[in-house]
Amino acid sequence: MRVLVWHVHGAWTTAFVHGDHQYLIPVLPDRGPLGRGRARTYRWPRSAVELTPRQAAGAEVDVVVLQRPEELDGLAERWLGGRRPGRDLPAVYLEHNAPQGTIAGMRHVAAGRGDLLLVHVTHFNQLFWDAGTTPTRVIEHGIVDPGYRYSGTVERAAVLINEPARRGRVTGTDLLDRLATAAPLDLFGIGSEQVGDGDRVRAHGDLPHDDRLLDELARRRLYLHPVRWTSLGLSLLEAMHLGMPVVGLATTEVVEAVPPEAGVLSTRVDTLAEAAGELLRDPERARAMGKAARAAALARYGLSRFLREWDQLLREVAA
Repeated sequence: MRVLVWHVHGAWTTAFVHGDHQYLIPVLPDRGPLGRGRARTYRWPRSAVELTPRQAAGAEVDVVVLQRPEELDGLAERWLGGRRPGRDLPAVYLEHNAPQGTIAGMRHVAAGRGDLLLVHVTHFNQLFWDAGTTPTRVIEHGIVDPGYRYSGTVERAAVLINEPARRGRVTGTDLLDRLATAAPLDLFGIGSEQVGDGDRVRAHGDLPHDDRLLDELARRRLYLHPVRWTSLGLSLLEAMHLGMPVVGLATTEVVEAVPPEAGVLSTRVDTLAEAAGELLRDPERARAMGKAARAAALARYGLSRFLREWDQLLREVAA
C-alpha cells in the first residue's frame, strides 16, 4: 500500500517505515515540523519516499495516518488536493501522547468521528483519553533492535530528555538534582545544555541517534527515567533493548513496560536515588537486570509484532 504519514516522532516513524509498504513522507524546503521529510539522524529504508505538496495533490494514496490536530483540521486536505482523510481517503488518527490539562475534561480532537479509527500507542493513553464514539485501537510501540551493546563501564546514570527546561515537571527535570546526589547523571537530548551543571548533571546535547547516542547510553551503568506524565518514552524502550537496567518513576505505562527483574520503579524519589546508587556499586547486578530488561523489551516491543499489527490494521482501514 501507499501510506501518507508525516515525520512527527523520529523513533516511532523509524519503526513504522520498516514495513512492507511505500511510505509517502511530506517534505518542505525548510524541513520544518510541517514537512521534515526523511530522517537525517535515523536510518530509513528506501521505501520511505519524500513527497512535495505538488506531488501529494495528485498522488495515489491508500491510507492516511494523521498524528496532529492541524493535520485533521485541514493540513492533510490541502496537501491532498482537496481530498479529505476519512471521507475521500481511508484514514486513522494516531495519538502518541497522554492528555494534558484537566484530565476529566479532556476530549480528543478525533472524538465523535465515525469516519476515523483512533489508534493509541499505549493502553494507558486509551484509558485516559475521551474518544466519545470514535472507535479506538491500541498498537504498542515497536523498536528497531539496536542489539545488545551494554558495557556499563561509565559509573553514571544516563537520562534522555528533549527540551528539559521547557517541559520541567512533566519530564521530571526538577528531580535531577536530588537524584544526582546518589548517582551522577549524564543528560542527553535537545536543549540539555540549559539544565546541565557541568559536574553532577553533565549535558551532552542532541547526539546523532544511530551513530553516537545509542553507544553512549550503553556505556552508562543504568538508565534513569524521571518522567512524571507523558506517553511511554521510546528512549526508555531503546535503553532496555541495549541491555540497560532501569530506575524510574512508577507512572503512566512504565509500570507495564518494566518488570521487577529489569529495574526499580517507585513513586518515592528517595527510593529511586537509593536504587541508582546501589546499581553504581554493583555492576554485576546492573548487568543481570539489564539482560532481563532486554528480554522483556524484545518480547513485548519487538519490531515484527509492531509491523504485523499495523499491517492488519492498514488492510482493515483500506478495505
